[in-house]
Amino acid sequence: MISQRARVLLKTLVEQHIRDGQPVGSGTLLKAAGLPVSAATIRNVMSDLEERGYLQSPHTSAGRVPTALGYRLFVDTLLQVQPLGDEAVTAMRAELNPDKSSSELVQAASLLLSNVTAQAGLVTVPRQEAHQLRQVEFLPLSGDRVLVILVINEREVQNRIIHTQRPFTAEQLRNAAAIVNQRYAGQALNLVQERILLEMREARSQIDSYLEDALDLASKALDQSESEEDEYVMAGESRLLGSGTATAEELSKLRDLFDSFEQKKDLLHLLERCTRAEGVQIFIGEEAGYEVFGDYSVVTAPYHNGTRTLGVLGVIGPTRMAYERVIPIVDVTARMLSTALTS
Repeated sequence: MISQRARVLLKTLVEQHIRDGQPVGSGTLLKAAGLPVSAATIRNVMSDLEERGYLQSPHTSAGRVPTALGYRLFVDTLLQVQPLGDEAVTAMRAELNPDKSSSELVQAASLLLSNVTAQAGLVTVPRQEAHQLRQVEFLPLSGDRVLVILVINEREVQNRIIHTQRPFTAEQLRNAAAIVNQRYAGQALNLVQERILLEMREARSQIDSYLEDALDLASKALDQSESEEDEYVMAGESRLLGSGTATAEELSKLRDLFDSFEQKKDLLHLLERCTRAEGVQIFIGEEAGYEVFGDYSVVTAPYHNGTRTLGVLGVIGPTRMAYERVIPIVDVTARMLSTALTS
């Protein structure tokens, strides 16, 4: 427990540091806080907060900056979140148009988070088990090429070209698509693949040529759909460089963070934890569980399709990010993305 006066001073100091990025001295804090106390009293309170672990002095005789514990107290009990204005909400809703496919919505949400917060924005790709085959069409092209049109989850359309062992007529391809749709429409893509491969392997000698052709075409089409895709989409990593005046130590830490992005493992573990939580989650510094996030904060929220969690989105930035803006932006973006995917 700290006194009300100490809470006011800590809140003022954190806000001042977030705004200016510099250590805050007692004189500056005295003017900004507007409390009827002396500079000596301010210094005593700051010393007490430092002893309790809420502040630290980066240099001798310099002002103080918040620690991760100080930021945590600020976020949990002192922060006044700013609601988004109608204009901002309208602009965000336009970017997350329900007419877009799920992959387009994920890309748009990531870029939106980065642009609005001026930090790095990321969105995990909807889990594969949510992808269901709704319809397939095969259209003849020249030679042994066939255009495959896959409709997934009602709205997402994927087009790709496959090469076949021999040319097919338009009627043959229509018949093949009818067979595939009748047998597999509404099933998860990964299960469709398993069933097709199983039938081709176990019953090739017992099936007629029409079914064999249909299974072969579907196998080629779905095999291409299983190409490696990113587990998450990130935009605005370069924004973490700030104004370009980072010290050698800060650049080294940033390089480690970028290496973590490249390897994905730590970040994916963190995001997986967030999918099991409700609402906005805030990890300040090493609260994320990984040393590489020591100077950074991660603000996340899960998104849904109406019945279950599909993934998580969020913002990564320095611990001195503007939490009062970032938190509602992440929250509203997650709600809008959920609505767009459910509509």
